[in-house]
Amino acid sequence: WVVRPLARCAPGARGSIVAQAGLGRPDIEARFGLTGGHIFQGECLPDYMWDKRFAQRTPMPGVFLCGACTHPGGGVVGINGRNAAMELLHG
Repeated sequence: WVVRPLARCAPGARGSIVAQAGLGRPDIEARFGLTGGHIFQGECLPDYMWDKRFAQRTPMPGVFLCGACTHPGGGVVGINGRNAAMELLHG
């Protein structure tokens, strides 16, 4: 599902591939401990995003969260850590 479109754009690409592998949700859960194989620590659907994510500040003093489980979710590289740092600095 990746090689065919790539080969259309880059003729000869198929011959350059030495190895390939794919992981399904059960594989991701087993190898990396991500429940349900969710690489963003939950579904990337409106019902599980934005204000439905955990806040950076926790009820425990001095404990902040900065992973994909926090607002705004996964896929925006670094923003969760930045949000946690801003909460820590300016809370």
